[in-house]
This record gives sequence, structure tokens and C-alpha cells, in this order.
Amino acid sequence: MKKTISFAAIHFTVAFSVAYILTGDIILGSLIAMIEPMVNTVAFYFHEKVWQLKH
Repeated sequence: MKKTISFAAIHFTVAFSVAYILTGDIILGSLIAMIEPMVNTVAFYFHEKVWQLKH
């Protein structure tokens, strides 16, 4: 569990940093950093479904 929390913190920091550098907006950077993991989770779900069909 500690490793998961650690990775989540790193992921948020990287996502926020990239979004902030690209937009220059702290609020937008924060929103993107919070939304991106949710979108990534949905994308992973569909990736797994397609992967199972192909392999």
C-alpha cells in the first residue's frame, strides 16, 4: 500500500508539473493532474479488453 501511495504522489506531481509548464496556470494544472488518472484508468480498462481479444 505504501508503494501505491508513493507512486500516486509521484504521478500527480509529474502530471501537475507538465500541465503547469504547458499552461502556466496552477488551477488548470491541478485539474489536469486530478482528471488524467481517471481518464488513464478508463483507457486501461478498454486496453485490457482489446488485449484479451487479440491474445
